[in-house]
Amino acid sequence: MLEPERHQIILDALKNKNTVKLQELVELTNSSESTIRRDLTQLEEGKFLKRVHGGAARLQGKLQEPSMTEKSFKNLQAKQVIAQYAASLVEEGDCIYLDAGSTVFEMIPFLPTNIVVVTNGLMHSNELLEKNIKTFLLGGYIKATTKAMIGRGAFESLEQYRFDKCFMGVNGIHSQLGYTTPDQEEAMIKQQAISLSREAYVLADESKFSEIAFAKIADLHEAMILTNELDLDTKEQYSSKTKIKVVTS
Repeated sequence: MLEPERHQIILDALKNKNTVKLQELVELTNSSESTIRRDLTQLEEGKFLKRVHGGAARLQGKLQEPSMTEKSFKNLQAKQVIAQYAASLVEEGDCIYLDAGSTVFEMIPFLPTNIVVVTNGLMHSNELLEKNIKTFLLGGYIKATTKAMIGRGAFESLEQYRFDKCFMGVNGIHSQLGYTTPDQEEAMIKQQAISLSREAYVLADESKFSEIAFAKIADLHEAMILTNELDLDTKEQYSSKTKIKVVTS
């Protein structure tokens, strides 16, 4: 079977379901595992799909964005593992920025109390106050889906601060196109917070890798990635472009 034919069969299989196993593709194309692995690499580089452990997955839509409630329950255990490690990087006396992301939200129970937090996460504020953490909430427009403060008011109020560290959520991490999110206004807030921080961290479980959303936040080297699980090839691919920490427990 010619390569274009195999590629089309792989893409057609992904149209019918979100993920497809390597062995399924081997049987569908009557090809070897090494051939299918090579095909998946080429299709991923062409931004047609993303490789996952044991097969391939369909890419999310560029503008697709789950609500904060939906995100809060997705991959929760992985998010908590990442968040606990991220919180351990915060030191007493730090001034930090917490993005409105759902993984960042999971940091709050593990944070030290003698710090200052600036956030655009409306849902974060109550949890921070419950811990008696000095908290500043950005002004601006409240985005209904993510409960994030965005817009001109949020951007201008953010400019008044400087941070030791910032912690970000993203929708996509791509080896060539960097960090992305569906909303360009939210991307601007994330980008500005990174530029105002001495150290920047992106918190993302493995599902975010090779995804590409509509609006660019930053290049890979502008933040360190904290994640929970990566195969060796993916880790090597991203480690050549930025610092990456795989948190196992």
